[in-house]
Amino acid sequence: MEPERERIVSGKLGADDTSLDTSLRPKCLTDFVGQAKVKENLNIAITAAKGRAEALDHILLYGPPGLGKTTMAHIIASEMGVNIKITSGPAVERTGDLAAILTNLRSQDVLFIDEVHRLNRTVEEMLYPAMEDFALDIIIGKGPGAKNLRINLPNFTLIGATTRFALLSPPLRDRFGAVYRLDFYDQASIGAILKRSARILQVAAEDSGLNEIARRARGTPRVANRLLKRVRDYAQVMAEGTVTQPVAQEALAKLEIDHTGLDEVDHKLLYTIIDKFNGGPVGLDTIAASISEEADTIMDVYEPYLLQLGFLERTPRGRLATKLAYEHLGRPDNRGKPPQPTLL
Repeated sequence: MEPERERIVSGKLGADDTSLDTSLRPKCLTDFVGQAKVKENLNIAITAAKGRAEALDHILLYGPPGLGKTTMAHIIASEMGVNIKITSGPAVERTGDLAAILTNLRSQDVLFIDEVHRLNRTVEEMLYPAMEDFALDIIIGKGPGAKNLRINLPNFTLIGATTRFALLSPPLRDRFGAVYRLDFYDQASIGAILKRSARILQVAAEDSGLNEIARRARGTPRVANRLLKRVRDYAQVMAEGTVTQPVAQEALAKLEIDHTGLDEVDHKLLYTIIDKFNGGPVGLDTIAASISEEADTIMDVYEPYLLQLGFLERTPRGRLATKLAYEHLGRPDNRGKPPQPTLL
């Protein structure tokens, strides 16, 4: 398989995104655009917890990458007025790593674990009593002489984030007191995010130009901010520095992003299903081998937006390209029709 390529429309955190994400990240719930139901429930939970001077219940945030799970975790800690410690599932390799993190937490602190579904099984099991009883069980010694040492922990809040909700083990999933799904944003919300970002970055932009970017941002704030940065550069070099609708259209056309936000990789996936497999159904592993990508990358990164657009359908027998996909690509839908005879 080829290494995963950097895609401008990918919701995953890229090499150049860290500084941009940090500078544009909202600091409080009122500045966070979109996800109204999640914000409303969190606001109630935070207000109640602060009124009782208690730690929040453990929270699980899940959904496609780039929708603001990490930002939401920072906002929760800020609204609670506590510190946040950040790590990820793959980074906590041994139980000793987890013990070191947990024993350094203070009362009501937030521990944020990104990609929580990738925790080592042994580490995950050590997390159960920490979440449930705020205690750390450590085994000292081996064999018949082994002893169990229990260390009490301060009441803390674990916030887990995952793009693969189904991969979380039921025992871990059940220990979260609140579970929230972050959905793709509508165009109006992305437009509001872009206005705020343009103001912070001091980008001269017309509403029509920002709306053009919002239309192709795949409902993902991280993608929207990344596109704004690229269009800003194009406007500075090729235009008069202002992001107008024509300027945005020209810049995005050069990046090979069509009017729905699909790029060449999305087109390649759809063309593969339609041309090689007559629209499907075709198995995920077969698609992965055909386009030289990892199956997990296709499922986590490529498919969510195609499913949202209605261009792709998951069935028990495999993936299907829908009628909308044929129309978008300008291909005749010949599924179920006998092949046309070849004229010699």
